[in-house]
Amino acid sequence: MGIIVQKFGGTSVADPAKIHNVAKAVIKEKQNGNNVVVVVSAMGHTTDYLIKLAKEVTNNPDSREMDMLLSTGEQVSIALLAMAIQSQGHKAISMNGQQVGIITENIHSKARIVDIKTEKLQKYLNEGNIIVVAGFQGVTPTGEITTLGRGGSDTSAVAIAAALKADRCDIYTDVEGVYATDPRIVPNIKKTDMISYEEMLELARVGANVLHPRSVETAKQFNVPLRVRSSFNLDNLGTLIIGVDNMEIYKPVAGVAADTSQVRILISNLPDIPGTAAELFGALAKNNISVDMIIQSLAVNGKNSIAFTVNADDLDETLIILNNEVKSGEILTDKDIAKVSIVGAGMVDRPGIAADMFRSLADKNINIKMISTSEIKISCLVDKQNANDAIKALCKEFDLESKEIAAVKGDLPNL
Repeated sequence: MGIIVQKFGGTSVADPAKIHNVAKAVIKEKQNGNNVVVVVSAMGHTTDYLIKLAKEVTNNPDSREMDMLLSTGEQVSIALLAMAIQSQGHKAISMNGQQVGIITENIHSKARIVDIKTEKLQKYLNEGNIIVVAGFQGVTPTGEITTLGRGGSDTSAVAIAAALKADRCDIYTDVEGVYATDPRIVPNIKKTDMISYEEMLELARVGANVLHPRSVETAKQFNVPLRVRSSFNLDNLGTLIIGVDNMEIYKPVAGVAADTSQVRILISNLPDIPGTAAELFGALAKNNISVDMIIQSLAVNGKNSIAFTVNADDLDETLIILNNEVKSGEILTDKDIAKVSIVGAGMVDRPGIAADMFRSLADKNINIKMISTSEIKISCLVDKQNANDAIKALCKEFDLESKEIAAVKGDLPNL
């Protein structure tokens, strides 16, 4: 008997009727002969409501108390889903992060999982239970409740699958799989049958909101097969995410994404001496602020400029740090930006992909402000108002809208 971990997001458990629908999906997997662990998010917009509630009490809520507050959302979901499964004649038990033993760093609001105790999970599975686990949360070694940040339920599910050596982790959402880009922007875009961890990770990092990046990192690290599936169409197998070594790549670009949540920061007239960048970005790192694109200009008269991007949610804290660290020069911000990226394992060793991207943007009169690249990704910073036009141009350039995008030839693995 194998183990399948299923994860259902907030829209999938938004009301009692949807909770019963999820219970049917869970029971169906159990009846297929598998042990089942289900990870769920808070119902609907519960987390947003709790955040709003906290800000009505104080403009500066304490991070520890916020974790205490936000962790309650998932506990409502797990109890209701366990009841729904029980009402349909199956054994089920709900467990929060502390009861499971999901151990995290001692950081509030965006902690990382460092260990998962599996003894209780194995015990309840051996007793025939369907286990319903609260996603998004854990506990420090000293017993403090923590949360994993937005999208953390994906990470919880994959980490549990890795710890249990599960056969597969299914992420159920309100879409039917992974698309080459956002179908709301390019309506005739096709669903991808299969994609690699590497491609999915890059797409998640550059703005595709299907999976949380940390969940894909964890799946890649522990080789956990993932399926992205629809909660409302249980017969659709969705998109399978596996290692690139198991795939036969034949399309250079697998997807296009835009991230409109970043802000560009320019610091001018910095001293061109060793250690300047290290001190600057070291200070940001100490405060858990992630920096994305970075460009340093050529020094002139002993001075240079550094431009980089951060998440808009981190802007205020970033500016406070920079004002303390930057002793000379001017700090400028640009909020009207979008990072548009193409991703594909097939672009490795294929010359001309970057040139094609830049030309297609130029043909639409879209100016590029910054460029960054990796082995399987090229990102360009453009004006936010041009983001959708850029996506449409790139999908057309790389033929992502004309036919089904499948990353393999032949039949899909039986997972």
